[in-house]
Parts: sequence; C-alpha cells; structure tokens
Amino acid sequence: MARFDLSDAEWTIISPLLPGAEGKKNGRPRPDDRKVLNGIFFVLRTGTPWRDLPERYGPYTTAYNRFNRWAKKGIWLRIFEALAAKSPQSLQLIDSSIIRAHQHAAGGKKGARITPLAVLVED
Repeated sequence: MARFDLSDAEWTIISPLLPGAEGKKNGRPRPDDRKVLNGIFFVLRTGTPWRDLPERYGPYTTAYNRFNRWAKKGIWLRIFEALAAKSPQSLQLIDSSIIRAHQHAAGGKKGARITPLAVLVED
C-alpha cells in the first residue's frame, strides 16, 4: 500500500458507488477497482501524464478510460458527495488557490479605468 492509497474505511464508502462491480462472466477478468482508483488519484495528485502511471496501479489505459467514463456518468460527483457526507469538516479545505491564471491575466488595458459594479453608499 502506497502512502496516499485509499484506506479500508474510504474503500467501504466508495466501493458500492462504482459501476460494474458485479463484473462480466465472459471475456477478460475485470482489473481491481481499488488499484485502478488509486492509480487515478495518483495521476490527479501528482500531475504526472497518464502514460507515466506506475505499473503497480495497472495499465494506464484502464485508469484513463475509467476516469473519463465515470466522469461522464457522474460517478465522481456521487463519490465526492458520499465522502463529504461522512466528513463535513473536509469541505472547509476546498479552495481555488491552486488554479493557475492565464499568463496575460495580470495585465490590463493601459490607462483603463477600473469602475466597481456596485457603488457603496453610506447612510
């Protein structure tokens, strides 16, 4: 188990929310959902390209395809809501400080006057 892999408590919350857990009886065996999910979280946490996903998480194509498929089906939203319901205090940690601004976001039009959208009036 790697440093940031899912704990058993987290896995018991998440596992019933994943589609296809029952598996197909014909064809190839389904890769372990927990291992693939840990791989997805590794890519999201580190920012590494999908192709550089360590082998311990299985094929990168599986992780990439499940990430996209589950995003389209709304699975990630259900997982987030289930985890947030178990730990309401964790919602306080969400902010936008990691979002990068566009390289030209700091520059404005030269000589442009900044006007507020609403004017405050004192009583």
